[in-house]
Amino acid sequence: MTVHWGIRLAAVAAAAGVVLAGCGDTAAPPETAAGTPIVSAPVTPTSTTPSPTRGPSKTPRPGESHETNLMPIVQHGPRGKKRVALTFDADLTAVMRKRLLHGKVKSYYNEQLISTLRKERVPATLFLTGMWMEQYPDRTRELAADPLFELGTHTYAHKAFTKHCYTLGTIARADMLTDVRRAVVLLDQLDAHATRWFRFPGGCYDGTALHELAPAGVTAVGLDVPGADGFAKSPRPIVQQVLGNVQNGSIVVLHLHGGDNAPYTAEAITPIITGLRERGFEFVTVTELMKD
Repeated sequence: MTVHWGIRLAAVAAAAGVVLAGCGDTAAPPETAAGTPIVSAPVTPTSTTPSPTRGPSKTPRPGESHETNLMPIVQHGPRGKKRVALTFDADLTAVMRKRLLHGKVKSYYNEQLISTLRKERVPATLFLTGMWMEQYPDRTRELAADPLFELGTHTYAHKAFTKHCYTLGTIARADMLTDVRRAVVLLDQLDAHATRWFRFPGGCYDGTALHELAPAGVTAVGLDVPGADGFAKSPRPIVQQVLGNVQNGSIVVLHLHGGDNAPYTAEAITPIITGLRERGFEFVTVTELMKD
């Protein structure tokens, strides 16, 4: 991948870390989700061992990387252009899935948010966990078919790739690559135009994670502006956080799943859109943002 605006290969990032507020559960997820029932029909991978996603292709996908040592990271786009990328993470963990099963949460798909983005004609990049795609395969296909949106991955089980990342359980080093590839395989089954953009759970990573995930062929997408919508008590601080920190080329991180983890994102998105448009910002996907 060509290194340009906002991309760094983190050659000396042995202890690099990015913090993304509000991505954790209120309770630490169990070490395994094996045997946890799925509320709706899951998507079954074609193989229990996901095949590698790297390697040259005739038409490279957005975010596709051929780095062999360290995963590349995108932090922002060109600062000289008045554009901003709104991104939304669709988290789903074993704990969250149990809440669905027991009726404690009606849904982890924020339909009101998506309806607003469509009504306002605002493009966005959506990062989906593998568990979320299994829970909502039809929604994933629907989003993939909408030209407003592009889809990337957010790991399979939404476990942290470093220790002490909110209340997320930590994935073992030996399982890192398999987890990410599993999500990529699932997305490819549901989206013929899937990108190779990727986001770390909680925004937490270090040099070990960057090295282990290099063979996955994906590019990590960081952020300038964490929207702080996770477990927010009202929409106002979300709006203030975004509008108070956006600059040219920013990548804004919010959440798609709604429910009890991000209950006010849909209410915050309209004033965010209005405020940024009043300042002259153009909304683009991550792919568009990163073009020279």
